Amino acid sequence: AVLNHFTSTSEKSRDVTTLDWNSEGTSLATGSYDGQARIWALNGDLLRTLTAHRGPIFSLKWNKKGDLLLSGSVDKTAIIWDVATGRVRQQFDFHRAPTLDVDWRNNTSFATCSTDMMIFVCKLGEPRPIKAFTGHTNEVNAVKWDPTGNLLASCSDDGTAKIWTTRQDRCLHDFREHSKEIYTIKWSPTGPSTSNPNLPLCLGTASFDATVKLWDPEAGRCLHTLSKHTDPVYSIAFSPNGQYIASGSFDRHLHIWSVRDGALVRSYQGMGGIFEVCWNPAGDRVAACWSDNTVSVLDFRM
Repeated sequence: AVLNHFTSTSEKSRDVTTLDWNSEGTSLATGSYDGQARIWALNGDLLRTLTAHRGPIFSLKWNKKGDLLLSGSVDKTAIIWDVATGRVRQQFDFHRAPTLDVDWRNNTSFATCSTDMMIFVCKLGEPRPIKAFTGHTNEVNAVKWDPTGNLLASCSDDGTAKIWTTRQDRCLHDFREHSKEIYTIKWSPTGPSTSNPNLPLCLGTASFDATVKLWDPEAGRCLHTLSKHTDPVYSIAFSPNGQYIASGSFDRHLHIWSVRDGALVRSYQGMGGIFEVCWNPAGDRVAACWSDNTVSVLDFRM
């Protein structure tokens, strides 16, 4: 199905900035530069248009239950939407600058980060943040909860990644080994409350210094530096079994690495820079979207 985000050819293109599937894989939410979020059925039918933001939406996430959608916008706010009605359940207006990322902690609480260097932990029904984290010295690009919801990781243009817990105000760990901005972070699908409980949890960070680093969140140290890229790394993704990590860079290369020892196990070269990489649930295919407007699906069987 083709999801048309504009109704007539006279309307100027509204870039889709973010998208997220619900946990069942039955509905797709898209966020757009026109400030609207849209919910689509599998056949491509537009089910809901969510209009309350006054600026582009940069981040959009379903909660696990699938009844609420969370969006973060350039208008500085985050909104929780009731998916069934399309109504705003609550708008959170705490940041002083654009909201860059949002991430659910559980079905009703979440974290937000912003160009204002702040991180807030908020809860549906609460008028104020339940936690505010300060420490980054430049805009915070991404926030991600670990699989248990106990640890929150953040990364910033200040070149650091930090790990926080709601039990204290200061960060638990401050990772300062990257030499340039960190664009994104991912937790491995390993450890307690995952399908790979016997593997240790680790955090991956992707930086404009052309490296990916893997960190031990317990000891607070760098496990491996993955350095084969020659340009900024925009996307990383752990395989579902937690044994591999894929990285995509503007150097036109997709690399797949072993998490255990940091070894490079596969490489693919395309015709453009890579914006995003993603595994299929079985862990035998990796998709990448490239700056030359192509999407490729790569076979990965060890």
